[in-house]
Amino acid sequence: MPRALIWTDAQDTTIRRLRAEGETWDAIAAALGVARFTAIERGRRIGAPRPAPGPRVIREDPNRDPLPPGHPRSWGPLVAGTVLDGEAYPLPVFA
Repeated sequence: MPRALIWTDAQDTTIRRLRAEGETWDAIAAALGVARFTAIERGRRIGAPRPAPGPRVIREDPNRDPLPPGHPRSWGPLVAGTVLDGEAYPLPVFA
């Protein structure tokens, strides 16, 4: 039978601080030397805060007209990291 883990105030403070800084449960568990579920359960019991979401950033007008097929602003990200990376759109629309 596994022995019971006795939590200290320092460990609870560490959980709260790391959670507030946005650390993952895996990182918190590694820092404390416990299993991931053990850290999650302790965080739940002590009310460790969830990380606050960052500010929502809107980079362009959400009401703009859709981009046409093959537009450089949409074609580039779509093919990045594929065999088509760096290739022009197959139709000579923007050539």
